[in-house]
Amino acid sequence: MAFSMSRAALPVCETGLNALAGVLDKGAAHVAAKKIDPAVMLNWRLAPDMFALTRQVQIATDQAKNGLSRLAAVEPPKYEDNETTIEALKERLAKTVIYIKTLDPTAIDASAERDIIFPLGPKKGQMKGADYLNHFVLPNFYFHISAAYGIVRAFGADIGKRDFLGDFPITIL
Repeated sequence: MAFSMSRAALPVCETGLNALAGVLDKGAAHVAAKKIDPAVMLNWRLAPDMFALTRQVQIATDQAKNGLSRLAAVEPPKYEDNETTIEALKERLAKTVIYIKTLDPTAIDASAERDIIFPLGPKKGQMKGADYLNHFVLPNFYFHISAAYGIVRAFGADIGKRDFLGDFPITIL
């Protein structure tokens, strides 16, 4: 099978979102073991001008569902951004994985040369589909899952690179 836009995007987002759910599980175990209010971790941030954990997870899911929907030329579901618990964030991750599995890979593949118009703060951006995926969606997706991972790690949870990478197809020789 040839490498394609859908193969570059769908498994990456699915694996990243599932890995982030595992990171949140380990964060939840850490706060429970230390008898810390989970809300403290959810509101933790790496730097004063960065988003807190909750918002990082929300944006990671938005990048996956909205970006891939634009490539597939379908309207993404809208989420309320009202999660206040680790469990609610995990539910958001799970429903995003379920949603992106419904996207048509052929439609995503057909978007490589199509103009994609997307919100960019108060303005709009425009890129060809392949550039949008490679230079906007995937870098933003990785940035926010990395920031979420970094917050949980900085908060003291026992996580490492393997937790960030998640489950992916590999043959151990």
